[in-house]
Amino acid sequence: MRRALAFLTPLGGARAPSPAAVPWFPVVGAVVGLGVGLVWWGAAQVWPPALAAALTVSADLGLTGMLHLDGLVDAADGLLPHLETARRLEVMAEPGAGAFGVGAAVTVLLVRWAALTGLEPQPLLVAALWCASRSAMAATVGLLPYARSSGLATAFLPEAAGRLTAAPAVVGVAGLVAAGGLAAAVVSLVAGTAAILGVVIGAGAVVVFARRRIGGFTGDVLGAAGLLGETAGLVLAAARW
Repeated sequence: MRRALAFLTPLGGARAPSPAAVPWFPVVGAVVGLGVGLVWWGAAQVWPPALAAALTVSADLGLTGMLHLDGLVDAADGLLPHLETARRLEVMAEPGAGAFGVGAAVTVLLVRWAALTGLEPQPLLVAALWCASRSAMAATVGLLPYARSSGLATAFLPEAAGRLTAAPAVVGVAGLVAAGGLAAAVVSLVAGTAAILGVVIGAGAVVVFARRRIGGFTGDVLGAAGLLGETAGLVLAAARW
């Protein structure tokens, strides 16, 4: 779990990733989501909904060390423009942020803030959505090849080079089922189910797009998939069901 924490958050210390960390992704997501949700609930007791939502978005950025936001920026800069595959991977590895990345980051943060503003504070709902997003990350590790010859996320792959494994996918599906049950219990069957489906659709869209553009996933793709999945889940949770 410490390795999963070190990869998904600024916590956990300086630990090298390994395949053993992947099963802990949903757990880490639930813990981080619960922390974000508690900030949301606490802030709503003191400040208006708009300010409470802004503080919640800020808390999420702090608890994740902006790692997933950085992944979204890099993935948008590499996947959205018309580039050759090799150049896409080069752009995603560059430290700078381009117009595509900045636009994607601003849009996602604004939508997250607006969705939280329109919802009653529900810490367990956030825990469920964040668990689902990390479950989607785990499933991606098991279902897609790694797009680079080397990189940080290669440490999550099986020892046999190029070999895929069903274990992360099973963990991902189990996490999604658990998150769906929690979300349905917290809000309602329709809204909770729709929110988790939103996570699946949002994260899945990024993963499928990356598969078409670069042939697989990278650490940036995982971050972007998780962040967009959470955002889609919040949007559907805030709908007038």
